[in-house]
Amino acid sequence: MESILVLTHADETGSALTKASLEAITAGQELSARLSAPLAIGILAADTTPLTKGLPSAGPRPLAVSGEAFAQPRYSTDAAALEALCRAAQPTIVLAPASSRFARVAAAVAHRLGGFIDTHIAALGGPESASPGTLEATRWFYRQRVEAVLTRETRPWFLLLDAGVAKPFAPDPSAVPPQIEQVPVQLPTLRTTVTGLRAPTQGAQTIRPDAKLLLVAGAGWTKKQPDGQAHVPEAASLILGFLSATGASLGSSKSLVDQGSEGNSVLPFLTHLNQVGQTGATPRHAKGLSTCCHGEEPHVVGWRFIASRRAISLDPNCGWTRGKADVVYIADAFQVIAKLNALLETAKP
Repeated sequence: MESILVLTHADETGSALTKASLEAITAGQELSARLSAPLAIGILAADTTPLTKGLPSAGPRPLAVSGEAFAQPRYSTDAAALEALCRAAQPTIVLAPASSRFARVAAAVAHRLGGFIDTHIAALGGPESASPGTLEATRWFYRQRVEAVLTRETRPWFLLLDAGVAKPFAPDPSAVPPQIEQVPVQLPTLRTTVTGLRAPTQGAQTIRPDAKLLLVAGAGWTKKQPDGQAHVPEAASLILGFLSATGASLGSSKSLVDQGSEGNSVLPFLTHLNQVGQTGATPRHAKGLSTCCHGEEPHVVGWRFIASRRAISLDPNCGWTRGKADVVYIADAFQVIAKLNALLETAKP
Protein backbone atom coordinates (compact mmCIF):
# COMPACT_ATOMS: atom_id res chain seq x y z
CA MET A 1 0.00 0.00 0.00
CA GLU A 2 1.25 3.46 -0.88
CA SER A 3 1.79 6.23 1.66
CA ILE A 4 2.40 9.86 0.77
CA LEU A 5 4.52 12.60 2.32
CA VAL A 6 4.30 16.20 1.14
CA LEU A 7 7.35 18.30 2.01
CA THR A 8 6.85 22.04 2.47
CA HIS A 9 8.86 25.01 3.65
CA ALA A 10 8.29 28.60 4.76
CA ASP A 11 8.70 31.62 2.54
CA GLU A 12 11.24 34.42 3.04
CA THR A 13 9.20 35.97 5.85
CA GLY A 14 8.98 32.71 7.78
CA SER A 15 5.32 33.40 8.57
CA ALA A 16 3.64 31.45 5.75
CA LEU A 17 4.18 28.50 3.48
CA THR A 18 5.31 29.24 -0.06
CA LYS A 19 2.74 29.17 -2.85
CA ALA A 20 4.51 26.17 -4.37
CA SER A 21 4.26 24.36 -1.02
CA LEU A 22 0.52 25.00 -0.90
CA GLU A 23 0.20 23.62 -4.43
CA ALA A 24 2.07 20.50 -3.33
CA ILE A 25 -0.38 20.04 -0.44
CA THR A 26 -3.32 20.11 -2.86
CA ALA A 27 -1.56 17.64 -5.15
CA GLY A 28 -0.91 15.41 -2.15
CA GLN A 29 -4.55 15.51 -1.06
CA GLU A 30 -5.79 14.65 -4.54
CA LEU A 31 -3.29 11.81 -4.91
CA SER A 32 -4.11 10.50 -1.44
CA ALA A 33 -7.82 10.36 -2.29
CA ARG A 34 -7.19 8.66 -5.63
CA LEU A 35 -4.80 6.02 -4.24
CA SER A 36 -6.64 5.65 -0.91
CA ALA A 37 -3.25 6.22 0.71
CA PRO A 38 -2.44 7.87 4.07
CA LEU A 39 -1.06 11.39 3.80
CA ALA A 40 1.51 13.22 5.90
CA ILE A 41 2.63 16.85 5.61
CA GLY A 42 6.18 17.74 6.58
CA ILE A 43 7.04 21.36 7.36
CA LEU A 44 10.53 22.86 7.44
CA ALA A 45 10.84 26.27 9.13
CA ALA A 46 12.39 28.16 12.00
CA ASP A 47 8.99 28.40 13.71
CA THR A 48 6.08 26.24 12.56
CA THR A 49 3.43 27.86 14.78
CA PRO A 50 2.19 30.45 12.24
CA LEU A 51 2.41 27.92 9.40
CA THR A 52 -0.12 25.46 10.80
CA LYS A 53 -3.02 27.92 10.96
CA GLY A 54 -5.67 26.84 8.49
CA LEU A 55 -4.19 23.40 7.79
CA PRO A 56 -6.63 20.49 8.08
CA SER A 57 -6.82 19.28 11.68
CA ALA A 58 -8.00 15.82 10.63
CA GLY A 59 -6.69 13.52 7.94
CA PRO A 60 -3.06 14.35 7.10
CA ARG A 61 -0.41 13.57 9.69
CA PRO A 62 1.47 16.82 10.41
CA LEU A 63 5.22 16.60 10.95
CA ALA A 64 7.68 19.41 11.45
CA VAL A 65 11.36 20.19 11.82
CA SER A 66 11.91 23.59 13.37
CA GLY A 67 14.66 25.65 14.91
CA GLU A 68 16.89 28.58 14.13
CA ALA A 69 19.22 26.34 12.13
CA PHE A 70 16.43 25.93 9.56
CA ALA A 71 15.54 29.59 9.18
CA GLN A 72 17.66 29.92 6.03
CA PRO A 73 18.38 27.45 3.23
CA ARG A 74 21.57 25.49 3.79
CA TYR A 75 22.45 22.20 2.17
CA SER A 76 23.64 20.34 5.25
CA THR A 77 20.76 21.32 7.55
CA ASP A 78 18.04 21.03 4.90
CA ALA A 79 19.22 17.58 3.81
CA ALA A 80 19.30 16.37 7.41
CA ALA A 81 15.84 17.82 8.09
CA LEU A 82 14.20 16.26 5.02
CA GLU A 83 15.84 12.91 5.74
CA ALA A 84 14.48 13.01 9.30
CA LEU A 85 10.97 13.85 8.07
CA CYS A 86 11.06 11.00 5.57
CA ARG A 87 12.30 8.47 8.10
CA ALA A 88 9.59 9.55 10.53
CA ALA A 89 6.79 9.26 7.97
CA GLN A 90 8.14 6.19 6.12
CA PRO A 91 6.45 7.18 2.84
CA THR A 92 6.56 5.34 -0.45
CA ILE A 93 5.83 8.54 -2.43
CA VAL A 94 7.32 11.92 -1.55
CA LEU A 95 5.96 15.10 -3.16
CA ALA A 96 7.83 18.38 -2.89
CA PRO A 97 7.78 21.73 -4.69
CA ALA A 98 10.61 22.25 -7.17
CA SER A 99 11.82 25.32 -5.31
CA SER A 100 15.49 26.24 -5.27
CA ARG A 101 15.64 25.18 -1.62
CA PHE A 102 14.33 21.65 -2.16
CA ALA A 103 15.75 21.09 -5.64
CA ARG A 104 19.23 21.52 -4.19
CA VAL A 105 18.90 18.69 -1.66
CA ALA A 106 16.11 16.35 -2.77
CA ALA A 107 18.34 14.07 -4.86
CA ALA A 108 20.70 13.57 -1.92
CA VAL A 109 17.82 12.72 0.40
CA ALA A 110 16.46 10.21 -2.11
CA HIS A 111 19.91 8.61 -2.32
CA ARG A 112 20.20 8.38 1.48
CA LEU A 113 16.87 6.57 1.62
CA GLY A 114 17.65 4.26 -1.29
CA GLY A 115 14.92 5.78 -3.43
CA PHE A 116 14.59 7.39 -6.84
CA ILE A 117 13.81 10.96 -7.85
CA ASP A 118 12.16 12.58 -10.86
CA THR A 119 12.07 16.34 -11.31
CA HIS A 120 9.98 18.90 -13.21
CA ILE A 121 6.79 16.90 -12.79
CA ALA A 122 3.95 18.65 -14.63
CA ALA A 123 1.04 16.32 -13.75
CA LEU A 124 0.14 13.33 -11.61
CA GLY A 125 -2.32 10.71 -12.78
CA GLY A 126 -2.82 7.22 -14.09
CA PRO A 127 -4.71 5.42 -16.82
CA GLU A 128 -8.39 4.79 -16.17
CA SER A 129 -7.95 1.16 -17.20
CA ALA A 130 -5.17 0.58 -14.67
CA SER A 131 -5.56 -0.58 -11.09
CA PRO A 132 -6.53 2.10 -8.56
CA GLY A 133 -3.02 2.11 -7.08
CA THR A 134 -1.25 2.97 -10.33
CA LEU A 135 0.64 6.28 -10.35
CA GLU A 136 1.98 8.00 -13.44
CA ALA A 137 4.01 11.20 -13.43
CA THR A 138 4.18 13.42 -16.48
CA ARG A 139 7.07 15.70 -17.35
CA TRP A 140 8.54 17.46 -20.37
CA PHE A 141 11.93 16.97 -21.99
CA TYR A 142 13.87 18.88 -24.62
CA ARG A 143 12.59 22.32 -23.67
CA GLN A 144 8.94 21.29 -23.40
CA ARG A 145 8.86 19.60 -26.80
CA VAL A 146 8.67 15.94 -25.73
CA GLU A 147 6.16 14.77 -23.14
CA ALA A 148 7.00 11.67 -21.12
CA VAL A 149 4.81 9.60 -18.79
CA LEU A 150 6.81 7.87 -16.05
CA THR A 151 6.06 4.96 -13.74
CA ARG A 152 8.49 3.42 -11.28
CA GLU A 153 8.58 0.43 -8.98
CA THR A 154 11.40 1.83 -6.85
CA ARG A 155 10.26 3.21 -3.50
CA PRO A 156 10.45 5.74 -2.03
CA TRP A 157 9.74 7.70 -5.19
CA PHE A 158 10.53 11.41 -4.90
CA LEU A 159 8.66 13.77 -7.23
CA LEU A 160 9.55 17.46 -7.50
CA LEU A 161 6.47 19.32 -8.74
CA ASP A 162 6.70 22.28 -11.09
CA ALA A 163 4.64 25.36 -10.34
CA GLY A 164 1.02 25.18 -11.48
CA VAL A 165 0.55 21.42 -11.06
CA ALA A 166 -2.38 22.04 -8.72
CA LYS A 167 -4.31 24.92 -7.22
CA PRO A 168 -2.76 26.26 -4.00
CA PHE A 169 -4.31 24.85 -0.85
CA ALA A 170 -6.57 27.48 0.72
CA PRO A 171 -6.05 27.52 4.51
CA ASP A 172 -9.19 27.88 6.63
CA PRO A 173 -8.54 30.60 9.26
CA SER A 174 -11.35 29.24 11.43
CA ALA A 175 -9.95 25.71 11.50
CA VAL A 176 -8.41 24.40 14.69
CA PRO A 177 -4.63 24.14 14.17
CA PRO A 178 -3.51 20.51 14.15
CA GLN A 179 -1.16 19.11 16.75
CA ILE A 180 2.26 19.11 15.13
CA GLU A 181 4.61 16.20 15.70
CA GLN A 182 8.10 17.61 16.09
CA VAL A 183 10.76 15.41 14.50
CA PRO A 184 14.23 15.49 16.08
CA VAL A 185 17.20 16.02 13.80
CA GLN A 186 20.83 15.15 14.37
CA LEU A 187 22.56 18.14 12.85
CA PRO A 188 25.94 17.73 11.15
CA THR A 189 28.82 20.06 11.86
CA LEU A 190 27.88 23.43 10.39
CA ARG A 191 30.60 24.97 8.26
CA THR A 192 28.59 27.86 6.81
CA THR A 193 26.80 30.76 8.44
CA VAL A 194 24.04 32.85 6.89
CA THR A 195 24.92 36.47 7.64
CA GLY A 196 22.12 38.12 5.69
CA LEU A 197 20.35 38.47 2.37
CA ARG A 198 21.14 40.74 -0.55
CA ALA A 199 18.52 41.18 -3.24
CA PRO A 200 18.00 43.64 -6.09
CA THR A 201 15.55 46.43 -5.55
CA GLN A 202 12.06 45.99 -6.97
CA GLY A 203 12.86 48.40 -9.77
CA ALA A 204 15.91 46.40 -10.83
CA GLN A 205 14.17 43.02 -10.63
CA THR A 206 12.75 42.02 -14.02
CA ILE A 207 12.10 38.28 -13.50
CA ARG A 208 8.94 37.81 -11.43
CA PRO A 209 7.67 34.21 -11.58
CA ASP A 210 4.45 35.03 -9.70
CA ALA A 211 3.47 37.96 -11.95
CA LYS A 212 0.18 37.66 -13.81
CA LEU A 213 1.64 39.14 -17.01
CA LEU A 214 4.75 38.25 -19.03
CA LEU A 215 6.16 40.85 -21.43
CA VAL A 216 8.50 39.41 -24.05
CA ALA A 217 10.86 41.76 -25.87
CA GLY A 218 12.41 40.91 -29.22
CA ALA A 219 15.34 42.20 -31.24
CA GLY A 220 13.11 44.73 -32.97
CA TRP A 221 13.46 47.05 -29.97
CA THR A 222 17.13 47.68 -30.85
CA LYS A 223 16.78 47.80 -34.65
CA LYS A 224 16.52 50.94 -36.76
CA GLN A 225 13.13 52.58 -36.55
CA PRO A 226 11.19 54.38 -39.34
CA ASP A 227 13.41 57.46 -38.95
CA GLY A 228 16.47 55.36 -39.80
CA GLN A 229 17.91 55.49 -36.27
CA ALA A 230 17.99 53.00 -33.38
CA HIS A 231 16.39 54.21 -30.14
CA VAL A 232 17.78 51.81 -27.54
CA PRO A 233 17.62 54.23 -24.54
CA GLU A 234 14.00 55.03 -25.39
CA ALA A 235 13.22 51.34 -25.72
CA ALA A 236 14.77 50.63 -22.32
CA SER A 237 12.78 53.45 -20.73
CA LEU A 238 9.50 52.25 -22.24
CA ILE A 239 10.00 48.63 -21.19
CA LEU A 240 11.08 49.49 -17.63
CA GLY A 241 8.18 51.92 -17.33
CA PHE A 242 5.73 49.21 -18.36
CA LEU A 243 7.26 46.69 -15.94
CA SER A 244 7.11 49.21 -13.09
CA ALA A 245 3.49 50.17 -13.77
CA THR A 246 2.16 46.64 -14.22
CA GLY A 247 4.46 44.49 -12.06
CA ALA A 248 4.96 42.25 -15.11
CA SER A 249 7.82 39.82 -15.61
CA LEU A 250 10.21 40.31 -18.53
CA GLY A 251 11.14 37.68 -21.07
CA SER A 252 13.40 37.97 -24.10
CA SER A 253 14.07 36.24 -27.37
CA LYS A 254 17.48 34.62 -27.86
CA SER A 255 18.38 37.02 -30.64
CA LEU A 256 17.99 39.99 -28.31
CA VAL A 257 20.09 38.72 -25.41
CA ASP A 258 22.77 37.51 -27.83
CA GLN A 259 23.33 40.98 -29.28
CA GLY A 260 25.70 41.99 -26.51
CA SER A 261 28.21 39.32 -27.51
CA GLU A 262 27.97 40.52 -31.10
CA GLY A 263 28.97 44.09 -30.25
CA ASN A 264 25.52 45.58 -30.88
CA SER A 265 23.49 47.91 -28.71
CA VAL A 266 21.58 46.04 -26.04
CA LEU A 267 19.01 46.72 -23.35
CA PRO A 268 21.19 47.09 -20.23
CA PHE A 269 18.90 45.15 -17.87
CA LEU A 270 18.57 42.00 -20.01
CA THR A 271 20.49 38.79 -19.28
CA HIS A 272 20.20 35.22 -20.53
CA LEU A 273 18.07 34.53 -17.45
CA ASN A 274 15.29 36.48 -19.21
CA GLN A 275 15.44 34.22 -22.24
CA VAL A 276 12.33 32.17 -23.09
CA GLY A 277 11.84 29.57 -25.78
CA GLN A 278 13.59 26.46 -27.03
CA THR A 279 16.89 27.47 -25.40
CA GLY A 280 15.41 29.40 -22.49
CA ALA A 281 12.76 29.14 -19.81
CA THR A 282 9.14 28.07 -20.17
CA PRO A 283 7.32 30.41 -17.78
CA ARG A 284 3.76 30.04 -16.54
CA HIS A 285 1.77 33.28 -16.40
CA ALA A 286 -1.90 34.03 -16.83
CA LYS A 287 -1.25 36.45 -19.70
CA GLY A 288 1.55 37.18 -22.15
CA LEU A 289 2.33 40.11 -24.46
CA SER A 290 4.93 39.72 -27.22
CA THR A 291 6.60 42.83 -28.62
CA CYS A 292 9.05 43.21 -31.51
CA CYS A 293 9.44 39.44 -31.85
CA HIS A 294 9.55 37.46 -35.07
CA GLY A 295 9.49 33.75 -35.71
CA GLU A 296 7.56 31.01 -33.96
CA GLU A 297 10.13 29.25 -31.82
CA PRO A 298 10.29 31.51 -28.74
CA HIS A 299 6.51 31.47 -28.48
CA VAL A 300 5.43 28.00 -29.48
CA VAL A 301 7.90 26.50 -27.01
CA GLY A 302 8.46 29.23 -24.44
CA TRP A 303 4.79 30.20 -24.25
CA ARG A 304 3.33 26.71 -24.05
CA PHE A 305 1.81 27.33 -20.61
CA ILE A 306 0.77 30.99 -21.06
CA ALA A 307 -3.02 31.07 -20.79
CA SER A 308 -3.81 34.19 -22.88
CA ARG A 309 -1.32 35.22 -25.59
CA ARG A 310 -1.24 38.56 -27.41
CA ALA A 311 1.31 40.12 -29.75
CA ILE A 312 2.24 43.51 -31.19
CA SER A 313 3.68 43.29 -34.70
CA LEU A 314 3.94 45.37 -37.85
CA ASP A 315 3.90 42.21 -39.97
CA PRO A 316 0.45 40.56 -40.18
CA ASN A 317 2.01 37.58 -41.96
CA CYS A 318 4.60 36.82 -39.27
CA GLY A 319 4.69 33.15 -38.29
CA TRP A 320 3.96 34.08 -34.69
CA THR A 321 0.93 36.22 -35.47
CA ARG A 322 -0.70 33.65 -37.75
CA GLY A 323 -2.41 31.16 -35.48
CA LYS A 324 -0.07 31.30 -32.49
CA ALA A 325 -1.40 34.38 -30.70
CA ASP A 326 -4.97 34.81 -29.46
CA VAL A 327 -4.98 38.52 -30.32
CA VAL A 328 -2.60 40.45 -32.60
CA TYR A 329 -2.23 44.24 -32.70
CA ILE A 330 -0.84 45.40 -36.06
CA ALA A 331 0.96 48.47 -34.77
CA ASP A 332 4.32 49.90 -33.76
CA ALA A 333 5.40 48.55 -30.35
CA PHE A 334 7.10 51.84 -29.41
CA GLN A 335 3.85 53.73 -29.90
CA VAL A 336 1.66 51.09 -28.22
CA ILE A 337 3.81 50.74 -25.09
CA ALA A 338 4.21 54.53 -24.83
CA LYS A 339 0.43 54.90 -24.97
CA LEU A 340 -0.08 52.13 -22.43
CA ASN A 341 2.42 53.71 -20.04
CA ALA A 342 0.60 57.02 -20.32
CA LEU A 343 -2.75 55.39 -19.59
CA LEU A 344 -1.31 53.48 -16.65
CA GLU A 345 0.20 56.68 -15.27
CA THR A 346 -3.15 58.51 -15.36
CA ALA A 347 -4.91 55.51 -13.79
CA LYS A 348 -2.74 55.61 -10.67
CA PRO A 349 -4.80 56.31 -7.54
